[in-house]
Amino acid sequence: MKSFIRTTVAASVLGLAGVAAHAEMTKEVGGAPMYPSKNIIENAVNSADHTTLVAAVKAAGLVETLSGEGPFTVFAPTNAAFEKLPAGTVETLLKPENKDQLTKILTCHVVAADAMSDAIKKMVADDKGAHPVKTVGGCVFTASTMDDGTIVIEDGQGNKAHVTIADVDQSNGVIHVIDSVLLPAS
Repeated sequence: MKSFIRTTVAASVLGLAGVAAHAEMTKEVGGAPMYPSKNIIENAVNSADHTTLVAAVKAAGLVETLSGEGPFTVFAPTNAAFEKLPAGTVETLLKPENKDQLTKILTCHVVAADAMSDAIKKMVADDKGAHPVKTVGGCVFTASTMDDGTIVIEDGQGNKAHVTIADVDQSNGVIHVIDSVLLPAS
């Protein structure tokens, strides 16, 4: 009987340890949990707030790249951010003949590093309030912070995007949700 009880207790403890090992610290984005064990694409496809971004990434042929090893920091515009663009812009960019322009815009939202918000804020502070952000797409944007600590990214045309959800950890980097689409200099 003692052997049975020991075995049952041991199995219960091991079972709980297994559950704890599989529990992940997630953030919710677009109504879905974002799992640190999944890559940027595996998580992004579940966000109801990023369907336009996902469609654009697919149209640009960047799924494999953003599923890769990284590390990547992605400033991920929401559907509402894309809706701020002039009428017809998204539809035009999604056409096959505009793939190069779409790819340029999307890769200007990606940095080849794993930059959590505290690191970005430190870089901004170290650079006296404005830090240049060099993107995979060849854009150089400017990061700054507001008085409340919100990170702001200014694009090549002077438009500003605010980070609304920071530090969404991914297996191949991090996502920062933003409220505007970043555009290259004209």
